[in-house]
Amino acid sequence: MDTMENWHKWKETLGKAVDLGQTVGMSDHTINDIAERVGTFLSNNVDPRNDEERLLKELWDAADQKDREVLAKLMVKLTDK
Repeated sequence: MDTMENWHKWKETLGKAVDLGQTVGMSDHTINDIAERVGTFLSNNVDPRNDEERLLKELWDAADQKDREVLAKLMVKLTDK
């Protein structure tokens, strides 16, 4: 599987998780909070598999708390199309 295919699959998986959260009635705030927690977990425990994931990890690691909230919200928006 090439890098772009992995990236699209990752976004698709995250998008399905966002859709599920919305379906069960989670608020946008709750979904964004969960996305932020997942981002922290991934940054701390998962080695990036491609350039896009590596960029996200580097951004996450450089960000302060407010920046991470924005990044999480943007990832939710990106996948919720």
